[in-house]
Amino acid sequence: MKDTVSKPLKSNSKNLKKQSFPVLEMTCAACAVSVESMLKHTEGVKDASVNFANQTALVEYDSTIATTTDLQNAVRSIGYDLVVNVEDPQAVKEEAQRKHYQEIKSRTIWSAVLSVPLVVIGMFFMDWKPGTYVSMLLSAPVVFYFGRSFFVHAFKQAKFGKANMDTLVALSTGIAFLFSVFNTFFPEFWHNRGIHAHVYYEAAAVVIAFISLGKLLEERAKSSTGSAIKKLMGLQPKTVWAIVNGEEKEIPISAVKVGDTLMVRPGEKIPVDGVVISGNSYVDESMISGEPVAVEKKAGEKVFAGTINQKGSFRFEAQKVGADTLLSQIIKMVQEAQGSKAPVQKLVDKIAGIFVPIVIVISILTFITWMVLGGDNAFTHALLTSVTVLVIACPCALGLATPTAIMVGVGKGAENNILIKDAESLELAHKVNAIILDKTGTITEGKPMVTDLIWESNDPYAKQILYALEYQSEHPLAEAVVNKLKEEGIQTTRVDQFESITARGVKASAKGEFYFVGNRKLMTENGVQLSESLTEAAQKLQEDAKTVVYFSNSKNVLAVIAIADKIKATSKAAIDSMQKKGIEVYMLTGDNEQTAKAVARQIGLKHFMAEVLPSDKAEFVKQLQAQGKIVAMVGDGINDAHALAQADVSIAMGKGTDIAMDVAKMTLITSDLNSIPKALNLSTKTVMGICQNLFWAFIYNVIGIPIAAGVLYPVNGFLLDPMIAGAAMALSSVSVVSNSLRLRFAKI
Repeated sequence: MKDTVSKPLKSNSKNLKKQSFPVLEMTCAACAVSVESMLKHTEGVKDASVNFANQTALVEYDSTIATTTDLQNAVRSIGYDLVVNVEDPQAVKEEAQRKHYQEIKSRTIWSAVLSVPLVVIGMFFMDWKPGTYVSMLLSAPVVFYFGRSFFVHAFKQAKFGKANMDTLVALSTGIAFLFSVFNTFFPEFWHNRGIHAHVYYEAAAVVIAFISLGKLLEERAKSSTGSAIKKLMGLQPKTVWAIVNGEEKEIPISAVKVGDTLMVRPGEKIPVDGVVISGNSYVDESMISGEPVAVEKKAGEKVFAGTINQKGSFRFEAQKVGADTLLSQIIKMVQEAQGSKAPVQKLVDKIAGIFVPIVIVISILTFITWMVLGGDNAFTHALLTSVTVLVIACPCALGLATPTAIMVGVGKGAENNILIKDAESLELAHKVNAIILDKTGTITEGKPMVTDLIWESNDPYAKQILYALEYQSEHPLAEAVVNKLKEEGIQTTRVDQFESITARGVKASAKGEFYFVGNRKLMTENGVQLSESLTEAAQKLQEDAKTVVYFSNSKNVLAVIAIADKIKATSKAAIDSMQKKGIEVYMLTGDNEQTAKAVARQIGLKHFMAEVLPSDKAEFVKQLQAQGKIVAMVGDGINDAHALAQADVSIAMGKGTDIAMDVAKMTLITSDLNSIPKALNLSTKTVMGICQNLFWAFIYNVIGIPIAAGVLYPVNGFLLDPMIAGAAMALSSVSVVSNSLRLRFAKI
């Protein structure tokens, strides 16, 4: 293994890899802190984040300095393991978790079976002399065989000067058992001093049994927090029908390569991303778009992995396979988000890291205090209370408080078409008080359509010229005009000297006459006249938030074309919902002032800016932040990327550009803006769950440890039994995970 002393990382950013690895053998929050610390101090690692709740490590490292084997060796050196260099790490992790769960289940059952007679002997046959030896024989396998993992892990941690939950359990049960063995074979040592030789075999065994039960329930509950990932993975078929040498052949999905021709039958899941070659059908894409209506697919149409074919069948060419498919990217994003840490978790990790040493110190101080002030039964009480302090202390509840809530929150978001990239944005979103929306593709459909085509005179040849000009134009609005003329059955004609005029439009000649298509400036610069009737029509169309395009010959405007980008049906309701929450909603657009004003009026927006450049959007975000606002930016295009990067919370529309989705911390798979209020509500409920978890985790330890130390003894003579302490400790972790799971059923 390479030197594990961290060195300043000087590397090309291209060499940096960010990868998630399953971690095995972690038993508590302090374990996660140990693994994270070890990875961070491995040469070549820039950053590492270990999540105890979903048992993963998210590592950013320089692939030219550190290898995955180096990372694995570093983790193995302190008694854990990292799953690397396997085809399906998730499957390896799940198999390891299944075996671990079965082991815990087995040791819990056998620990309980052997502990029951121990409790009976301790409660009802305490004066039965052979009972002490029977108890020793029954408790030994519980402590040192079924509880051996506590001692093994504690020893491995101690070698590196670290301590975790296993250290507390090993110390408490080991001391209780060894003290009882001494009293069993040398009772006279205490009798000669007038003290009864107590034994605590049942306490040691029952503590192991209760903690094992708690771990069993905890593992069961934690597996439920990852249900969103399992659902997404369930969308991937295991085998596909490929066309090999003209014949259909069933092959594993792992064997599919880019360029392969695949066959999809009715009712089957589409295995990879691709383009339809032949055949047609309707495909249920609700897992991507959130829309319940099936989408028609024919030659040239794109299809996506995980979506479900309906009645027809078709062949398609594989374009993206394996980790490159949209579904795989969604799964990766959810996994990384569930493994990321909220800012509050970093503080909790620091507390968990020093928690065990502090508890050991408290236990020693408790022992010393009782020895000094305990009177006749000083040693017995000192031992009992110090052991109980070790047993009741629980860093697990603290460690699970934040990540379990984040995992469930991210999973809940994925089920509601909200992909969350990291925990920080989920924690921060509930504080948002200003939201900036891009217009095109965010508030509107992003699909321009011709709404009005007003002709000065009905000239069929002029229509053919318009078709020819717009067909050759590269402007996004030209396609809308072409589609409109196609619907009317207009045929094209030949034009010459075609020229595109930047920021104006296009021109060409036909039969010795020049024709123009473009904006008003193009008409004015070429001395083209506009009739009074067309002037009035153009004015009215602009007032209705429509973009006006003019078509003319060299003398007169022949037609006025109105193009509009339809406002999404849900935009107004979503914006109303956000404004009712007291959030200031702004619309920024590169469109003209008149169009922007009309759109703002239709959707009930008070704040908007028109003719805005991409850099202006980012500057506006800064201005709002300077006023102390927490700003969310919602966009879908390359021109929104700068503003998305600047915003406190960045949200990309799922049908937008790759760069917008790459920069944004949240992605709305559906085009429905109602997902934004849902995302904010999800943040509120997740943060509330984290706060509840942390409160109960802290209050449990704040109250439990002093009671275990015996603070109530001077008041009412109460000393907490180690067995009850073990049960309380186990239940604290289970209660925190259960509280997080409530979020799965919350309405957002």
